[in-house]
Amino acid sequence: MGQFPATSQRECAGTRCYLFGAERNLDEQTKICGLLKRRQCLAPTWRGCLALALLCVGLAIAAVLEIHPFLAVNDPLPGGLLMVEGWAPDYALEKVVAEVKGGHYEKVYVVGGPLQMGGPLSEYKTYAELGAATLVKLGLNSNQVQAVPAPEVRQDRTYAAAVSLRDWLRAHGISASKIYLISEGPHARRSRLLVERAFGNGVKVGVRSIPSRDYDARHWWRYSAGVRSVVDEAVAYVYARVFFRAH
Repeated sequence: MGQFPATSQRECAGTRCYLFGAERNLDEQTKICGLLKRRQCLAPTWRGCLALALLCVGLAIAAVLEIHPFLAVNDPLPGGLLMVEGWAPDYALEKVVAEVKGGHYEKVYVVGGPLQMGGPLSEYKTYAELGAATLVKLGLNSNQVQAVPAPEVRQDRTYAAAVSLRDWLRAHGISASKIYLISEGPHARRSRLLVERAFGNGVKVGVRSIPSRDYDARHWWRYSAGVRSVVDEAVAYVYARVFFRAH
């Protein structure tokens, strides 16, 4: 009682053997030179897909809102040497004048390589010289401003400018334990990183980012100038952080 007839048992056994053999044949078919193998996996339901999509949208919104403050970093470091990039616009150089006249610094060092446009028409051949002359016109004395030109390079111009300042200071017997860098907009974080790479671990680098007047930093994505600036600097910062090697 409770047992299947012998015929039924043999049929079931045959069915199991057939299914097992078919499964094994299928497994063997899915293996191609040992490169592929059939496996079971979990796939998200529509609720899972919706949750994943909402998560991606939330992360994208957070990135858009936070990337500009991250790149346009403000980390003041009072004292030390005051450094500014000569290509900075006049309104940024006015902030430099205010720093010097406020009695915080005795001299400002202006760095920069050759002019990329209008050089033959200008008496100034580098951004360092142009920026220094602009600072004098804005009210500083010539003895408060020191231009430190950088050589022409095809890449890493900010790093080359920082190296030029480092070498100039060493040649004139000036030691620097702190540097306060004034830059513009989202270029600030990358500039500080490259200055740190040029001077080494023994020198602390502070930075001040002067907001660009080409767009509203709070809504940079609404302006073509803001999108270009933020995207370019984000890519350049990743390159400087991950791939750049000091030379």
